[in-house]
Amino acid sequence: MRRLRLLLLFALPVAVTAAREGTSYQVGRIRTDLGEILFVLHDQTPRHQQSFITLAASHYWDSLTFNRVIKGFVAQGGCPDTPEGFGGSPYRLAPEFNDSLKHGYGAVGAGRDDNPGQLSAGCQFYIVVAREGLARLDGHYTAYGQVFKGMDVVEAIVSVPKDSTDNPLKPIRLRIDVITMAADQVRSYGFRVP
Repeated sequence: MRRLRLLLLFALPVAVTAAREGTSYQVGRIRTDLGEILFVLHDQTPRHQQSFITLAASHYWDSLTFNRVIKGFVAQGGCPDTPEGFGGSPYRLAPEFNDSLKHGYGAVGAGRDDNPGQLSAGCQFYIVVAREGLARLDGHYTAYGQVFKGMDVVEAIVSVPKDSTDNPLKPIRLRIDVITMAADQVRSYGFRVP
């Protein structure tokens, strides 16, 4: 855990500087048996951006799944969501609320429990599938990405049969990495900078 925190601390300036050049974007890529999801990692949330990059590079999510899928709400995955909170998260992150980053359709955000500091679970993420967005999450949960390709996959994920805790009956495994894409390529999918 200490090593992971050091990696986060020292790697942060490099990733943020590269993305700010405007010639490319850091893109989270989630591959599942149902298809691929691509989303831009926002520069306005550098700690969450770097956390995602670091966990992806360490293959943290390779044995995990989407564990809570609710049609019209969110597809959530990355660590256990239990009544006791997120005890399995490797660390927590201070919130990075930003008025320009809203919980609209396709927003990627950091899960958290009811801790008083509104600290994000380092490993838990969700993708908003409410067509009207989830404005009630703004200023309470950190939105740090935006899907630009694969919302049809996310819609398929939230539509699978699930148990009484909204956990898919057949596990939807995560294979996650971060790639760099040229700004023109990302924009060709209709992505607009927030």
